Amino acid sequence: MRVNNYTYLLAVSLLIASLAAGCAPKTPQDAAPPVAETTENLVPDDAEALEPEIEAAPEVAPGEDLTQTEQAVLNQRFGLLFDLEPHENEEVELFFTYYNHKARKTMERWLQRSQPYLPYVRRVFTQYGLPQDLVLLPFVESGYNVRAYSWAGAGGMWQFMRGTGKLYGLKSDWWIDERRDPYKATDAAARHLRDLYDKFGDWYLALAAYNAGEGKISRALKQANCDDFFELTEKNRKLSRRTRLKQETRHYVPKFIAISKIFQNLDTLGFEPVSWDMEYDLTKVEVPGGTDLLALARAGGMTWSEFHDLNPAFRRQVSPPHMEAVAYLPVDKADKMLAYLAEPGSRPYAGYTRYRVRSGDSWWVISRRYGVPINVLKSVNNTRSNALHPGQYVMVPGRGSSKTAVAAAASDSSSSTAQTRAIAAKRGNYVVRSGDTLWTIAQTFNTTVSTLKKSNGLRSSRLKVGQKLYIPNSTDAATKQAVKDAGKVKTQLVHYKVRRGDNLYSISRKFGVKVSDLCHWNAISTKTTIYAGQQLKVYVQ
Repeated sequence: MRVNNYTYLLAVSLLIASLAAGCAPKTPQDAAPPVAETTENLVPDDAEALEPEIEAAPEVAPGEDLTQTEQAVLNQRFGLLFDLEPHENEEVELFFTYYNHKARKTMERWLQRSQPYLPYVRRVFTQYGLPQDLVLLPFVESGYNVRAYSWAGAGGMWQFMRGTGKLYGLKSDWWIDERRDPYKATDAAARHLRDLYDKFGDWYLALAAYNAGEGKISRALKQANCDDFFELTEKNRKLSRRTRLKQETRHYVPKFIAISKIFQNLDTLGFEPVSWDMEYDLTKVEVPGGTDLLALARAGGMTWSEFHDLNPAFRRQVSPPHMEAVAYLPVDKADKMLAYLAEPGSRPYAGYTRYRVRSGDSWWVISRRYGVPINVLKSVNNTRSNALHPGQYVMVPGRGSSKTAVAAAASDSSSSTAQTRAIAAKRGNYVVRSGDTLWTIAQTFNTTVSTLKKSNGLRSSRLKVGQKLYIPNSTDAATKQAVKDAGKVKTQLVHYKVRRGDNLYSISRKFGVKVSDLCHWNAISTKTTIYAGQQLKVYVQ
């Protein structure tokens, strides 16, 4: 459910909230995150509240006994689970019963929502050598909701606080909130969990610290003079009021254990099995600062909603002008979208104005002041609301009108053209022959002269015999023959060192080769996980 009035009220509460125990990791020092200058910086317009089942403290309802099958599952021991004492198992049973019965439909919804992300999370946690059970932690944090925000300001699938996210490289500002990037946030969560385990040497304590903060758990353990989570919860009442663990943290580990038991026994408990084949087929690209994301989406035949579902980190329909940002493009649409990115006109908002709303302002007033239509203003700011609040910031497209912006755009254009030519030369799939013109090539491959120029960074129509061109989305017989002809050019073996964030598709694009060839040369399959530092053979022309 989209948040309307909730968003504003939530944002206001964030300004007055100090460090509190929300379903979120805190900074290791338990320091409160820096307060942003306006509420607009804290909560996106499309924020979604955590579902009540996340923070529920269930009680056993009369007649809500477990079946024999459910009781057998509850008594199983596996994964991170140790032998629990009867009193320690009581709260586990409480949550196990809750998610099997009263909150069963919610659990089913969470399982369905997790399917596009589970395979990636499992690969990352395997890479970091973490227990596989931990891939279930986003169920406890957010129900695997990438858009979720807690009242305390924790955001994303992993519910990072801004301060903790910043420590692990997640940017969060008016333009972008990388805590909502399921891929970057997953890598950050893996590193954070690894650090917590290194600190406490126990996964239950590490999980409690993920929720309450490293400092909070350290102080509680010291005062209780123990090193066990369940012993700590037993002694909790004896701790000073400031050191005492909140109910949410005391419930955190039992809830995780209960959900783990359910997930490991979905068939037995009558849930639909999770499909591990629903991962999004995406390619990761760096988009330049100030890129028109709406136009990028349309270049791939996507609506803004479809693009934003795959790229929830973006808070505007323009990428942050001050930095390159990561975007995830559907593989089957990537060619057209990459061709758009190669165009100098893909960054029309180099001269944007970040306007601070004053008392008496409205969308109409701002529209008249800057000569920008109201629908464009709302679209760029990713909002449908008519409400504006003094102190709030909105982005006003400048369309590169200032002298500085024009100069920057000209520089970007030159750089972009050269880069496009270099990329096209690497992935060229057509060799120019005697008598060829851009028009005849465009006719042969059912494309346009404009598309060929943009895809190859050409400013004129002049061609040279033997020149290699990149023909986007061309699969007919003539293209296959052209590819064979291009293959006659002398090849060179390159030993490529895999970088962080690389995948087989992005590497194949980088060198203009097929993924199947890349797999053949390295005796791997398309399902093989590659890792940073790995050496791959690439034969380039």
